[in-house]
Amino acid sequence: MSVHERISEELDDLRADQTSPGMAAVARSLAKAIDDSDAPTAKAVVADKLRPIMADLRRLAPVEMKGDAVDDIAEQRAKRRAAAREQAAGG
Repeated sequence: MSVHERISEELDDLRADQTSPGMAAVARSLAKAIDDSDAPTAKAVVADKLRPIMADLRRLAPVEMKGDAVDDIAEQRAKRRAAAREQAAGG
């Protein structure tokens, strides 16, 4: 997988196009430049520019609210209850 593809996937996960579309575009452009270059020094220079942009985008990413173990248990219980109701109703 290319650097551009990996950076694009991360940007999608971070929803960077919604929070900072300009910085996301620059990050993709820099990643493509890394893939397109054969010179190790040029790759290192571009990677050095890409790193702080990605760090900023990670900080700007919206915080995801993921459930904890209690939420997981409650969700499983709700599924079991729904299945039991369906079975009791003849489903």
